[in-house]
Amino acid sequence: MIIERTSEQIIIKLPLTINIEEIQRFLNYLRYKELTAKSRATQADADALAKDVNKSWWEKNKQRFLPEE
Repeated sequence: MIIERTSEQIIIKLPLTINIEEIQRFLNYLRYKELTAKSRATQADADALAKDVNKSWWEKNKQRFLPEE
């Protein structure tokens, strides 16, 4: 593995033997870190949003999972 830093980029060179799926998961994580770096949201904010989204999704989809009455 070789890591180079230029004035504009960080370049990582990896051998072809590395599993591409593992690389993709790592790149997804880096993208997540990039997108959330400036966020001021707290864990409580994220939990509340997730709860709202899940509730909304369930209301729209529960008929697919529950038997008709």
